[in-house]
Amino acid sequence: AAHVRLWRRATSFGGVESLIEHRASIEGEDSPCPEDLLRLSVGLEDPEDLYRDLLQALTGVI
Repeated sequence: AAHVRLWRRATSFGGVESLIEHRASIEGEDSPCPEDLLRLSVGLEDPEDLYRDLLQALTGVI
């Protein structure tokens, strides 16, 4: 989630922008969420731009 450029790192508030959230880091050590889970809320940006942004971010991590 730290390497995306178009996605905002936030919890969804029902807006129109694309958001990415790493729930386990928000909830802390006792979170029941898997450490490798990212929650995506897709907004109105171009889908291809969002896909490319996720791809470049994940490529740097894998």
